[in-house]
This record gives sequence, structure tokens and C-alpha cells, in this order.
Amino acid sequence: MDDIDLNLLGALDVLLAEESVVGAARKLGLSASAMSRTLARLRSATGDPLLVRAGRRLVPTPRAAQLRDQVHALARDVRRVLSPDPDDLDIATLDRTFTIRANEGFVERYSAPLVARITEAAPRVRIRFAPKPQKDAGPLREGLIDLEIGVLGQSAPEIRTQTLFRDDFVGAVRAGHPLLANPITPERYAACKHVVASRRGVFAGPVDVALETFGLTRDVAVVVPGFSDALRIAGQSDLVTLVPRSCVTGGNAGSLQGMEGIAMFELPVTTTGIAISAMWHPRMDADAGHRWLRGLVLSVCKMRG
Repeated sequence: MDDIDLNLLGALDVLLAEESVVGAARKLGLSASAMSRTLARLRSATGDPLLVRAGRRLVPTPRAAQLRDQVHALARDVRRVLSPDPDDLDIATLDRTFTIRANEGFVERYSAPLVARITEAAPRVRIRFAPKPQKDAGPLREGLIDLEIGVLGQSAPEIRTQTLFRDDFVGAVRAGHPLLANPITPERYAACKHVVASRRGVFAGPVDVALETFGLTRDVAVVVPGFSDALRIAGQSDLVTLVPRSCVTGGNAGSLQGMEGIAMFELPVTTTGIAISAMWHPRMDADAGHRWLRGLVLSVCKMRG
């Protein structure tokens, strides 16, 4: 046969198991006549009668009896390939390296509980955290990273996403900062000197649009790459910084060296909230190991709040 119909393999498996055209037809949801035609095709393909009548029943030929176990194994393997079952994944023996690209804030807050869960469930799985120099779907497309964590931007249209948690911005200063002595108004806030966190090195941030409605602008003295850097500088100076609430609350509060003296305050203006999402390339959508990792990341984020 030049063209092999895989449906014939499944039909042969059932016929040899049932040793009955009627029984095989019932199991496959076919009519008896359709099953008879399939048996005829199988006989033509193999050059063997396969099932022959013995009184009122059919019995396998020696060739069919010889093929029975092999056919069953092949049919089972074909079903596994064409209908992969995520339950087949054995997490305990999974040997794989996953690369997650995330900013330092996510790594500081979530990496420890995530790694603990992974180590417990899958001791042979390795996690590589990669930095985020810029928002670029290229590494996802090229398979250089498995999962990206961050705020959705101008991502490639095919990229899959899942919201992990929502966050908003708060102000942060050193404990005892003069700004805290009186109610914080937009004017008093804008009059302070500020340290801004920006991977791209820009001086404007999410609060500046809101301040413009009051006719105010900030005096930005320093720009640093990450929120942790901004918090450290604010904690040892009179500079004011702006960070996601998750950086200074909950399980992350005081987790960074020197952060114990940081005081958080609500901004005197309204800023747009942010959604932190997981992003991956669609070729990983149905991958059982990748689905397990995505589920674990989501679970850890929900647990940490």
C-alpha cells in the first residue's frame, strides 16, 4: 500500500479484539455493512483472511493471531500521538529547563515560593530567570524563553496571555520624611524631588499625566533601571519614588535589604492600574509541561496576592 489509512489500524485492533464484525461495528459506532467493507479492505491490504468463520463465530487466522498484540500496541501509540493526554505527564520525573523572563520585582516577590513548589513536585526541573531589557516578542517566537511575565504592551498578535494579578501604584519615602508630616496634596507631592524607575531611562512615569491635570510637574532628580533601586535610594535620602503596591506590601514588605525603613503612602492623584500577565507563544499552548508551569505560576501569584 502506498497510502496507509490509519483508520484501518484502529479497525483491525477492534476486530481482532472482538472477533466479531457486529461487535466491532458496535464498538466503533459503525453499521455492520460498513464494518464488513472495512474487513474486506484489511484482507486486501494484508493479503490474509484475518478472520474466518468457524460455525457461528469468527476465529483469527494464524497471521491475525500473530499480529494481535503488535496491532494493539501500534493503535495505542497512534492514539497517544494524535490525541495527547496531559495526564500522561509525570511531573516527578520531568527533566526540563524552563526560562522565564521577568523583571526584578516579580523575581524578588515570587521566585522563592515558585521555586519551592517546583522543587517539591518536580526535582529534576530547572528554572532560569532572564532579565527584561525591553518588551520584545522575539525571544518567545524564537523559543529562547518559555514564559514572559509583565505588563502587556505592543506584543505580537499571536502571543497567548493570562492575567496573573492586578496592581496599582503607591508612593514611597524613607520613614520620617517631611512629606509625611502633613496631608499629602498634589502640590506638596510634586514639589518634592523624585527618583524614577524606568528600564528605558525615561524621566516621565504613570503619575505625570495625572499631575498635568493640576498644572503640576515633578522634579525628577534620578532615573534608575528598577523599582528596588528606586526604593533603596528613597530609603536613604529625601527623594520620593513611585512603585507598584506589591513591592512594599504583603509578603514582599521588608524582604529587600534596607527596605525596613520605607514608608508607603497613597498617591494624591489617580493613576491607571496595571495588570501583570503571563505571555507565551502558541506553539507551547498544548505542551503538557508548559501548561503545568503556567498553572503553577498562576497558583503562586494568587497565593501571594
